[in-house]
Amino acid sequence: MSAQRSHSGRYLFVGLAFAALGGAARADVLDDVKAHGVVKCGVTLAAPGFSAEDNTGKRQGFDIDMCKAIAAAALGDASKVQLVPMDLKTAFAGLPTGAVDVLTHRFTWTQSRDVSGMKFAKVMFFDGQGFAVTIKSKASKLADLNNATICTAQGSTSELIVADYFRAHNLKYKIVTFASQEQAWDAFVGKRCDAAINDRSGLAARLAALPNREEFKVLAETVSNEPIGPIVAQGQPRWEAVVRFTLNALVAAEEQGITQANVDAQRSAQSPDAQRLLGATGDFGSKMGLANDWAYQAIKAVGNYGEIWDRNVGPKTPLRLDRGRNALVANGGLMMSIPVR
Repeated sequence: MSAQRSHSGRYLFVGLAFAALGGAARADVLDDVKAHGVVKCGVTLAAPGFSAEDNTGKRQGFDIDMCKAIAAAALGDASKVQLVPMDLKTAFAGLPTGAVDVLTHRFTWTQSRDVSGMKFAKVMFFDGQGFAVTIKSKASKLADLNNATICTAQGSTSELIVADYFRAHNLKYKIVTFASQEQAWDAFVGKRCDAAINDRSGLAARLAALPNREEFKVLAETVSNEPIGPIVAQGQPRWEAVVRFTLNALVAAEEQGITQANVDAQRSAQSPDAQRLLGATGDFGSKMGLANDWAYQAIKAVGNYGEIWDRNVGPKTPLRLDRGRNALVANGGLMMSIPVR
């Protein structure tokens, strides 16, 4: 069922979601994870390339690999994950209650979210919002969407982005919201809306899954910056550090040329940076409550950041995404690691 709401209703929804986050507090999450022997990961319901079931019913994707890396770092075993597909509302409410330990969902890091019960560990994907339309619509630019009906998820950042952009450009529109991005996309594909807004990576994922993808396109304009990263509950500094530095290790590995295939050899390499990262020297793992080979375990399990990209969303996958802003700084992008020292 769709739900059309006023702009004030948008802020009420977000406020209620944040209030729910502040209503409960968890004990130390890292201790919980070790005691239960599993990392509970909140992931998106169905986004090919990021989190979707393959032909065997096994969930695969970029976000799933991040869950596996965290489990490998924290528990020494990438298989010790419990994947919990969630929509926006249940995902945000699930962190403080312990329904999940971390969200590797496709959620944008915003100020209001960061100060209202959620902590974003580090950016894992630089994205931006765009609009999908049908080829038959003849729309070639955003100005052509004047008076359009636009589908999106209830409570998402997309609602505010649509309102801001269309107001700033003196365009009229009608927003139609749904409980999840999946429902919003299905409504768009079913011709209930003229356009759908989402992160450009999300639009690429959904287009890749369509048997008639040639009937749709994404307009060229990008209307926002969307830094996306893993989320933990507020007040969990040890667990936040584990999640942050696991992602950081994957980026550092790519910077240093450490791969899933050569990580064993790299442990005995002459590079001081590699030795610290992989736990051959120093005690950087124990300072976080982990084994000193935490980064080695993560890289051994899923490879470096570039390998995860290429395997799930890169040019040789159905999504065909270029690295763009997600390339390493050395290659003209924004990805860089925090030094391990």
